[in-house]
Amino acid sequence: MPRVFLVEDESTIRSTLRDTVPWSQLGYEFVGEATDGEMALPLIGTTHPDVLITDIKMPFMDGLSLSKLVLKEFPNTKIIIISGYDDFEYARQAIEIGVEQYLLKPITKANLMNVLREVKEKIEQEQEQRNYQAQFQRDSQEYEQFARRSFIEQVVAGKLSVQQIYEDAGRLGLELRAQSYCIALFSAMGETYSDTDATVREDLLGHFMKHPEYLLLRWNLSTYMLLIMGEKSRMDSYIQSCIAAITNRYSIYEGQKPWYVAVGMTAGRLSQLPECYEDVSRLWAYRYIQPDTHILTTDTVKEPGVKDTSADLGNFDVSKFNPDMLLEIMKSAAPEEIPNVVSEFLLDISSAAGSQAFCHYVMLSTRFTAIQFVSSLGVKQEKLLEGVTCQDMTEQQNVELQDLRRYMNEFIMQAVKLRIQNSANQYRDILGRAVDYIDSHFTDDSLSLNTVAKEVNISANYLSAVFSQEMKSTFVEYVTSKRMNLAKELLRTTDKHSGEIALEVGYKDPHYFSFLFKKTQGMTTREYRSGGKH
Repeated sequence: MPRVFLVEDESTIRSTLRDTVPWSQLGYEFVGEATDGEMALPLIGTTHPDVLITDIKMPFMDGLSLSKLVLKEFPNTKIIIISGYDDFEYARQAIEIGVEQYLLKPITKANLMNVLREVKEKIEQEQEQRNYQAQFQRDSQEYEQFARRSFIEQVVAGKLSVQQIYEDAGRLGLELRAQSYCIALFSAMGETYSDTDATVREDLLGHFMKHPEYLLLRWNLSTYMLLIMGEKSRMDSYIQSCIAAITNRYSIYEGQKPWYVAVGMTAGRLSQLPECYEDVSRLWAYRYIQPDTHILTTDTVKEPGVKDTSADLGNFDVSKFNPDMLLEIMKSAAPEEIPNVVSEFLLDISSAAGSQAFCHYVMLSTRFTAIQFVSSLGVKQEKLLEGVTCQDMTEQQNVELQDLRRYMNEFIMQAVKLRIQNSANQYRDILGRAVDYIDSHFTDDSLSLNTVAKEVNISANYLSAVFSQEMKSTFVEYVTSKRMNLAKELLRTTDKHSGEIALEVGYKDPHYFSFLFKKTQGMTTREYRSGGKH
């Protein structure tokens, strides 16, 4: 219900308007009154009226000055000026400011009621458009836009100057000006579809989409990035809220599925984002080294201290190394993560890494684990070895730490690449079935990413990532395009009105269909039909 506030210095007029206009019958809530602009301004700041009715001539602060201040702070407020002066200059100034209506005294109750009805209708139409815009943004799943991800990748890689960052951010509609920055990474759920996973995913991603302090992006198949931005004094609060949002939703998987969130250092400059990303990537690697630690921060990760060079390197602690960790890396890590994971692992076992026996043990374990893993994929051992240049390194008598690092990197990287190739072949079949299902059901108003994911038995998260990667379009963009193409055909070849066409192409709400059509096609359905017939 729209709220209305009245400002009038003549008490008789003010009380008459307040007491005789049937506000509730007109669909309004009367929230306050004041005798002049100076008294009104703080009250307006607390009541946030949708409509302000104000006299133009008042002591201390007149109606025009008040209107300017209100519209500057609350630009959606509708202002109705009432004036005893039939003066063109007043009316001109009111129009210039953006006043909705200019009424001359004496104003009749009937006249004011008609104006209030018109203003209420306009408020509702504008609110409807804002709601449609918000729905469009939700449907479009902006966290998956390729341009945004590509831009942030360049930022964290240090490839852009601060000026380029601001210029590119402006083109993408991103506001990156803040006092402080931080990067978080968190993992999504498994590969197969479940209603619970889909609900958790939508709830969590929707949560971050609502808050301007978070910029959400898909980072790879199973990982999302959050760029956290805000005032320096509030960053701790934003970070804790981020961790709490993820923990509260993922904790239902305790003991069933692994989940992690890593939060790196904070920085006061955009130019420091590469350092933030390097820090959070290092912490993110510890989900393999400390698999029971779900929240990875500098406070929770048990990072190694100063290497004890006096230790007897011949008596290394074998328990520090678990081949199962290597297997988990090969199963789920992204290629770009491998160098970080290997480096952090070697730091973790640094007290023993100088032992030749230990080095050879780790190298052989890496090799055998990789062979075992690719064999489980149905890939021949030769395919693994042909991508590794240092496989004979185990025959060396003296192996340095950098040799061990290179050996592990090459074998693990090749195993991960073969996994990705194998998955791509499997997903092409799944994606083909998903696209066939979409093409057959895109006019169903109940069609969603979740319904398609359930149909092909893959998680919505994985389907969304694979679909975007292979189709070069998000799921919603693809479905919307199919629906708009059919709508254009119906507009050209039939006399059906837009409401009928909306239902036929998959939209329950004809107004939202009209909004989408104009948004995506750059013209209304009427304009398209008119142009298409000439």
